[in-house]
Amino acid sequence: MLAEAQVREFRERGLLLGPQVYSEGEADALRERLFDVIEGRTAAKPEALRNMLGGSEQVVIQVVNIWEADDLFQAHTRHPEICAMVAQLIGHPVLRVWHDQIQYKPARVGGPTNWHQDHPYWPIIQPADLVSAWVALEDATVENGCMWMVPGSHLWGPHRGGTIGTDLESFAPTPDRSLLPEEATVEPVPCEVRKGQVMFHHCLTWHGSPPNRSEQGRPAIAVHYMPGYTRYEPNRTHLMERRVQVQPGEVLQGGYFPTVWEDGPICS
Repeated sequence: MLAEAQVREFRERGLLLGPQVYSEGEADALRERLFDVIEGRTAAKPEALRNMLGGSEQVVIQVVNIWEADDLFQAHTRHPEICAMVAQLIGHPVLRVWHDQIQYKPARVGGPTNWHQDHPYWPIIQPADLVSAWVALEDATVENGCMWMVPGSHLWGPHRGGTIGTDLESFAPTPDRSLLPEEATVEPVPCEVRKGQVMFHHCLTWHGSPPNRSEQGRPAIAVHYMPGYTRYEPNRTHLMERRVQVQPGEVLQGGYFPTVWEDGPICS
């Protein structure tokens, strides 16, 4: 469980480096399962698998809902220590999975993920109270394209539909400052995460990650957790909308949005 000071830090900064949640061997097992899915060696398939950068020479392999394709990743969504910490950070006893996501940056050719916020790209759910738990399956460092975040940015509201803007030379965020509070200080910080360690961020926290030019790939798994009161309120479409089985205005739940925590662990 997190200390009160850690919960307070998260609510002030919108990000928190958490503890080690997997041993090196456990992280290796998840990494190998990840490559099984990417290389098509599993019978079941994820919701989506693509290079986010299309035909570019740079590569960011995105996998959405790898838990649908692999039982180890399904168990990961229910990791009791991670879920307990997320419930603390959100301040609600019930958690469901919105979806999971992998953005794998291979060695040398891993491309950037430009500065953005998550929730505006999820236009079928409200309110913006989700928390993501990002677990590194190899060390994520400045050299291999770890995430950068702007502390406190989750308090500034949605920004230009979630697209912050990115200087491609310096990889600095380029927001519209007229949309920011006068006192806002935009100071990105690197978020290095050790293999098997978890990093948390709020769904409105500004974040991005530069290219990976190193000799080390950057595999990781993010699970986007939503509190149990999250509603289906569509105003644009989303990949996961085809899995929704409730009416607008109702709590989003069902087989593709499983409850994973309810005042404690839930068995699958």
